[in-house]
Amino acid sequence: MARYTGSQCRICRRETEKLFLKGDRCFTEKCAVERRQYPPGQHGQRRSKLSEYGIQLREKQKVRKMYGVLEKQFRNYFKSAEKKRGVTGEILLQLLETRLDNIVCRMGFAPNRNSARQLVNHGHFLVNGRKVNIPSFSVRVGDLVEVRESSRNLALIGDSLSGNEQKGVPAWIEMDFQNFKGKLLQIPSRDDIQLPAQEQLIVELYSK
Repeated sequence: MARYTGSQCRICRRETEKLFLKGDRCFTEKCAVERRQYPPGQHGQRRSKLSEYGIQLREKQKVRKMYGVLEKQFRNYFKSAEKKRGVTGEILLQLLETRLDNIVCRMGFAPNRNSARQLVNHGHFLVNGRKVNIPSFSVRVGDLVEVRESSRNLALIGDSLSGNEQKGVPAWIEMDFQNFKGKLLQIPSRDDIQLPAQEQLIVELYSK
């Protein structure tokens, strides 16, 4: 499947705000958005006023890039959210939040979603005792996610966990750092999802 392999910082600059795609680097002075607060490219510093459609499109692109999913995949998530009872925008974010790669990142096994996706692809994680190497795998309430025994000495996982113990994990996740495992306690509400996004704009875009 096609995947964006370019600069992660370029994505943040395109949206002119931090999307926290590179983990701890985003909190330092090395952050590209801090140094150049305008879109990339030779015309980046030109001022342009977006139309209503443009604002909605940029919001959709921002959320899609944050979770690292392709356009067709993102649209399928929206269609699934539409079929469920409740607020479509909130359900969309919940579906994205319960992807295995995002859960791995939220648990602190990886510094960012991109690294988490790679670790999942390489089969370093078990869900309820079974190896799962599909980043888009949907984690359900009560599912136990753990690092495989043979993968617990990986430097990337160890470094990420040591830093994350101090930062903490979301309240909707229960962690056992000593045994490299965590459990999804509940589906996060919109207030629990720390995301700088206006999901209603995405709903309006796809509803046209």
